[in-house]
Amino acid sequence: MQIMVDNDNTSSLSPETSCLDLQQDSRRHRRRPSALSQKSHQESTEHTTLLEVGEVFRRKNYNSIPGTPRPRLSRHQSTLSPRTARTSRAASFTQRLTKALSSYDIKNKRDELLLEDRVWYDQFTSTDWINDAIKDAYRVKALRARQDVRGRLYAWFDGAQGWILVAIIGFIAACVAYFVDVTENVLFDYKDGYCSDAWYYSKKKCCLTNEFCPVWNHWSMFITGSETPIEWIDYLAYVLLTVLLATLSSLLTMTTRTVLPGALQIHTVDEDLSNFGHASGNSDSSASQQLIKSEQVSYYSAAGSGVAEVKVILSGFVLHGYLGVKTLVIKTFALILSVSSGLSLGKEGPYVHIATCVGNIACRLFSKYNHNDAKRREMLSASAASGVAVAFGAPIGGVLFSLEEVSYYFPAKTLFRTFFCCIVAALSLKFLNPYGTSKIVLFQVRYLSDWHFFELFVFVFLGVCGGIYGAMFIKASKFWATTFRKHKLVKSHPVMELSFVALITGLVSFWNRYVRLAVSELLFELASPCSTNTSENSGLCPQPEEIPSTIVYLLVALALKSILTVITFGTKVPAGVYVPTMVIGGIMGHTVGLIVEYAYYQFSSSFIFASCGADTSPRNCVVPGVYAMVCAGAVMCGVTRLSVTLAVILFELTGSLDHVLPFSLAVLVSKWTADAIEPLSIYDLLTDLNSYPYLDTKTKPVFSSRLADITPRCIPHKIIDISESSLIAASDLRVKLQMLQAAGQLDGGLPVVRDGVLVGLIPAPDLEYALDTLNHEEDEFCLMAPRDEYSGTSEDGEISVKDPTDFTPYIDAAPMSLERNSSMDLVWECFAKLGLRYLCVLRNGKFAGVVHKKAFVKYLKDVSEGRAQ
Repeated sequence: MQIMVDNDNTSSLSPETSCLDLQQDSRRHRRRPSALSQKSHQESTEHTTLLEVGEVFRRKNYNSIPGTPRPRLSRHQSTLSPRTARTSRAASFTQRLTKALSSYDIKNKRDELLLEDRVWYDQFTSTDWINDAIKDAYRVKALRARQDVRGRLYAWFDGAQGWILVAIIGFIAACVAYFVDVTENVLFDYKDGYCSDAWYYSKKKCCLTNEFCPVWNHWSMFITGSETPIEWIDYLAYVLLTVLLATLSSLLTMTTRTVLPGALQIHTVDEDLSNFGHASGNSDSSASQQLIKSEQVSYYSAAGSGVAEVKVILSGFVLHGYLGVKTLVIKTFALILSVSSGLSLGKEGPYVHIATCVGNIACRLFSKYNHNDAKRREMLSASAASGVAVAFGAPIGGVLFSLEEVSYYFPAKTLFRTFFCCIVAALSLKFLNPYGTSKIVLFQVRYLSDWHFFELFVFVFLGVCGGIYGAMFIKASKFWATTFRKHKLVKSHPVMELSFVALITGLVSFWNRYVRLAVSELLFELASPCSTNTSENSGLCPQPEEIPSTIVYLLVALALKSILTVITFGTKVPAGVYVPTMVIGGIMGHTVGLIVEYAYYQFSSSFIFASCGADTSPRNCVVPGVYAMVCAGAVMCGVTRLSVTLAVILFELTGSLDHVLPFSLAVLVSKWTADAIEPLSIYDLLTDLNSYPYLDTKTKPVFSSRLADITPRCIPHKIIDISESSLIAASDLRVKLQMLQAAGQLDGGLPVVRDGVLVGLIPAPDLEYALDTLNHEEDEFCLMAPRDEYSGTSEDGEISVKDPTDFTPYIDAAPMSLERNSSMDLVWECFAKLGLRYLCVLRNGKFAGVVHKKAFVKYLKDVSEGRAQ
């Protein structure tokens, strides 16, 4: 279906244009109201009471379904017949508590009505932060209205709900992490064989610390019955199980498919960069009309890490189902399969998404958070932090991650609750002890020796290398996605692509130990210091004569790991990029550390190594594990642009206060270097590509324009004119709403204008809900006159019955508005600090247009790319 709409996003309002002039040309003849409307508004004028007449109307439970939106972009109830029976909506706990504790007078009962009339946020809309803040203020006012013992108990319990909730979230997140860690360890070792004593044991648990393990059977021994393993059979079994586990993970991920209509202008939601070329295309600004085709885009909520989407959701964007129970369950099991397959991916990024799913589901326990999106996002910030806490064993790093990377609104009370949530998660996981080592994560290491002055130059060099590699990794991922993955056959068969990647991974990784190892175990070996007991060391602690061959072996592993990580990123499986990039950095850093150690063996008397001392052992002077951890942080910073968070995570992983300075120095240099080559991080690139209405508040552009320069021209079909009559035909409202939705502004609004003066604005989701409640929409006329005084009560003090044709409660009588000559800096402050979805524009006190948040974000993108000023 194709819809013709006016292109009002590119035509600015001219100084001579008046919205009033356009309205006078567009006013149409009003039809005669229906009998029901005549009875409801028999003597109503613009100054009469709004809720005096009408039938008792009980509203149904109105939840947007989290599935695929309909082509008409409407709510689920919009597709029902007008005569369909409607069920009643039971009052929530918050509403019942409000009624029980409220001591309002009759006049203030209007507040309660306004609270109940608010509509749930629909799919792909933005949160109204101001409305949610006002709604929570009314709730708090109701709690404090009663000062007796019962009222104080309710108030105390209300304040304790946040602490109870974050404790529950932290504990459940730790339990999920424990389940994933234990299960994937067993499945990962299945590619090599099985434990004959207990099939559900991992190799480490089966063999304990013994190198010779007769109870561990290789697959070749099981198939042939021989007592010695046969390498080529083990190789085939390894490749087969790698492909099988990866394919099963992809098939599970495909069950979370969701279709987006093309009008939303969202290109992908699962870290697929193959649509990058479409994002940069510009529409013809000179055209007065454009043809919007309903080209559907599919995404899979369980694919990728989900960090970019969590970041956008916390900024106020609504993605129903992305944090639901189905996504949580499927992503958990698919993550186990994908990690155990041996693909070059990590589980730490998906932990953020999984923990946020846990937080979103747990919010349903208390209506305080369940029925208020702004309050819920405070809990989601704590949930995302707990995911990092269990992923890296870094509760402080988790708090900083939420503050620096994903959270959009982070008040002081949320900071303390987030810290408490991370502590609960870390303590719970330590008590569960998933690895049997009393460590939260496998790659926790400890350094006993301090660094030396000459190593500062090496640390700076590693920071530069990490920044360059991180920027080039982003460019390589983009190149791979826009060439190979853009092929029609690959794009239409994502499972086949994943199986192909798994096949390549299995074929090449079997022969190199440092590619074959699990990423967390490999990072532990790379970062661990060498022991004086040679029997406890791995192959990464070579003798002086073995160092050159070890360096070559590591360089081969670095090349293979880099290629596999690039082709794996963006595939349709749960996959994180944090630890794989740290592993790549660890290999790079350990290689540099071995070079420095070899130089010390060859030139120990040089003045460069004078700070080590003549009697110092080479392994006490140069610790390649420190170089590995430093470069691991530098590469991860180059890819993700985390700074303070990453330095603290590295400190918590090593527990070495002496090495905080090298970690911080390398991270700083890496970020500066990566920003110079590629300004966007990998997740910022995804956010920018997907055209999310995400306003980055970290950077503020320099403006040289005014609000009038981005104000779209005034179009009659996007205005509700009540100059002649306050009664508007419901069919006309439906047409205006559909035109607004067809333009992709599901969370937009229709201004209510009288004689050119803005008197209110009705949000599109609220208008759609109000229209859906009408039994005979084609014959109804709706009251659209906002009042200065709205009591909602009758003369005898009783609350009046509701009239479904009275849309007054849905109208915002005081929308945010600015004069068209306002500076763009003020506009940026309004959108960034107030979280507005739209901003009304006035010209000499008359209505001149509406600037939507999506249009403002697009304008900021044009400014950053030099296409606008």
